[in-house]
Amino acid sequence: MEFLKQFMVVAILGLSVFEANAQTNVALQKAFQNSYNNESKKSYTEAISDIMPFYAENNYETNLRIGWLYYLAKNYTASQNYYNRAIAARPNSVEARFGLIKALSLLGSWEKVMEQYNSIIKIDPQNTQANYWVGVIIYNRKQYVNASKYFARVVALYPFDYDGNHMLGWSLLFSGRKSEAKACFERALLIKPGDTSSTDGLNRSVK
Repeated sequence: MEFLKQFMVVAILGLSVFEANAQTNVALQKAFQNSYNNESKKSYTEAISDIMPFYAENNYETNLRIGWLYYLAKNYTASQNYYNRAIAARPNSVEARFGLIKALSLLGSWEKVMEQYNSIIKIDPQNTQANYWVGVIIYNRKQYVNASKYFARVVALYPFDYDGNHMLGWSLLFSGRKSEAKACFERALLIKPGDTSSTDGLNRSVK
């Protein structure tokens, strides 16, 4: 009988915790909905205030949401801080790293941008967006051989992608690999017939 009483107490406590968690989740859903509504009105301060009562430093979702809202509000330093907390909570999150990259880019922190792109590639080696933009950054540093490796990954996954073929073509051309560059420019011109940059690249690759 004593065991039955103890079991009933545990069951009642467990039910109370479940109900409390359910109520909190409903309130959090409402807060996010209110935040989305305020975001649509470009009322970013209010949208942040909707989330703050539920904020916890180790909570991924609230940090991600607030990081995005501060980005929209053009407070890039605050945005960076919250995205970093989201990454700390979920280190394998690619979406949080892409959000952080947006803030870092507008802060002009290009080395940190590269760090985040490289982190994304370590997590997801086939991520085409990260590979493409690392290639662009390296290309702009005139490291054409290295840049071509990143663009080649994009083209391997998306053979009929204009941006990948276009940038791979230029990287190969400046690396002295004209015949391979020619094929990339020809493919790019099938996707965007008459494109000025690809036409220029094609003409240079046959000289």
